[in-house]
Amino acid sequence: MARGIVPRQPSKAGRQAGAHRFVTTSALKSQSDARAKRVSPPVKATAKAKPPAKPNQARKGYNPLAAERVQEILKRLDATYPDVTCALTHKNAWELLVATILSAQCTDERVNKVTPELFRKYPTVHEFARLSPEQLEPDIRSTGFFRNKSKSVVGAAKKLVSDFGGEVPSDMDQLLSLAGVARKTANVVLGTWFGKAEGVVVDTHVYRITRRLELTKNTEPTKIEQDLMQVIPREKWISFAHQVIWHGRRLCLARSPKCVDCPLETICHAADKTWSTVDIHKSAHP
Repeated sequence: MARGIVPRQPSKAGRQAGAHRFVTTSALKSQSDARAKRVSPPVKATAKAKPPAKPNQARKGYNPLAAERVQEILKRLDATYPDVTCALTHKNAWELLVATILSAQCTDERVNKVTPELFRKYPTVHEFARLSPEQLEPDIRSTGFFRNKSKSVVGAAKKLVSDFGGEVPSDMDQLLSLAGVARKTANVVLGTWFGKAEGVVVDTHVYRITRRLELTKNTEPTKIEQDLMQVIPREKWISFAHQVIWHGRRLCLARSPKCVDCPLETICHAADKTWSTVDIHKSAHP
């Protein structure tokens, strides 16, 4: 061997220099994951979305009939429905009485399609008084329950002609003496035509919405009316009923209330709300 030439020595790592190491796919993946952990910045925790309001009983000390809450309800209704009145088309007290009788279990829209022709055919209460219920039935059939309604209208007309000179009285007890007239109908006529606040109209909308707003817990219309007369100022009895009725038609729909658009949403805890920013009260339901 020539001087100065050193033979190649075995590698201390156990392999010859220049030899390639065989690396498996799983090993490559492990190495890649390890590098990613060293260079990737820590992931910040994202804020969780606020959960929707959960059903809950009324908080201790909560009074749904507090004067401040009732006044706030009235204030918001005034702002939303400032000039609403009865939706039934009429020209006098008799036409309003007939239209209100026909509106039972029927929409005002349907009644307003029936009454123009009805009053053209029978212009006065005396014309109605000369009819038999069977004669009137075909004219009001589309309003539903037409047999009972025809008896009520004809019976009321006969009573008005015989006892009141054909004039609709402006007295609650006298109105209640007419066939087919209960407090709801009497309140509509007294409030809308005569401007007399003798009570609160309780129709299906008022029944449903005032229970949702926890202004009453009763289920009988007469008891609901008495409850409302205790918490609503008398000077608001007429307008309050009209406003709630319009609210029930436009926003607080029975099947799917438009809570997201409702001006009362933040003070309403109804159990059937479709959207809520406040607690839900299990007892607040239609």
